[in-house]
Amino acid sequence: MIQNTGITNNILELIGNTPLIKLNKITKDSPGNFYVKYEGFNPGHSMKDRIAIHIIEEAEKKGLLKEGSTIIETTSGNTGFSLALVSIIKGYKCILAVNSKASAGKINMLKAMGAKVYVCPANVKADDPRSYYQVAKKLHEETANSIYINQYFNELNIEAHYKTTGPEIWQQTNGEITHLVAASGTGGTISGVARYLKEQNKNIKVLGVDAFGSILKKFHETGEFDQNEIYPYRIEGLGKNLIPTATDFDVIDIFEKVTDEAAAHRARELAITEGLFTGYTSGAVVQAAIQYAEKGMFDKNSKVVLILPDHGSRYMEKIYSDEWMKDQGFFDSQKQAHEVVEYIK
Repeated sequence: MIQNTGITNNILELIGNTPLIKLNKITKDSPGNFYVKYEGFNPGHSMKDRIAIHIIEEAEKKGLLKEGSTIIETTSGNTGFSLALVSIIKGYKCILAVNSKASAGKINMLKAMGAKVYVCPANVKADDPRSYYQVAKKLHEETANSIYINQYFNELNIEAHYKTTGPEIWQQTNGEITHLVAASGTGGTISGVARYLKEQNKNIKVLGVDAFGSILKKFHETGEFDQNEIYPYRIEGLGKNLIPTATDFDVIDIFEKVTDEAAAHRARELAITEGLFTGYTSGAVVQAAIQYAEKGMFDKNSKVVLILPDHGSRYMEKIYSDEWMKDQGFFDSQKQAHEVVEYIK
């Protein structure tokens, strides 16, 4: 009898164990060896699959969830998709409060996965009743038999990456990693991975990525929450206008800010140089790594791991749209759109 191999019981068993891929072209002018942990290989196409399955299964262990329960969360898109995915398999309802920076494509994907979606304005204060934080809290209060994931203030966000992403990177590099470059939004990824890696080797440098318009870098450096740092920006899933307790600032050595424009161009460059089709935040991470290199952070022996959070398919209406790029003023005489489509009449 032929035995089937490689068959999973359901799609959730495919979460994690994502590949580590060497960069060969885009970082050729920077000293060191650069590798990307490409989280787009998760079944939900982002690293948020890891926290979705971990937080939900921990809630199940505590008896907080049963079939028919409702899962509620704030999301820029990726966490919501992952929660909806897990909810489908486990038999839960899913309600999501989404930041209006999320693309129409992301919102449509959430709906396609059976989630009920509330779109909230992005450029309001965190305590504004219209903010997606406050909307999610209100929905939780009004919905019987529900749990609020609250990824920004949930220690399990960190734990998910401490238990999975960190060990994977350590094993994949044979313990030779010298630097980690990762974006900070909720902070769960960078904090969990950093905690694990620094336990293995305290000399590993953890290099954070922040956005202009976010308060994380200055807060890390001064401990001051500076309202003047906050202004609208375009990158999704990066930076914050509040301080998430899911960020362990003590394990992050330094932050570097990147611009919306540079991150967008770098994501597009990553696609056409390395064949890696990634999201907006991934472009920001690569851009930050190059800026760190320009500041002398690495040498020829450095082994640098960059975490690329998600897949590029979620940004077709944004950074991969020439029209959107033009509307943002991101194309100039040096960086024009490439006309590669010809229509035959």
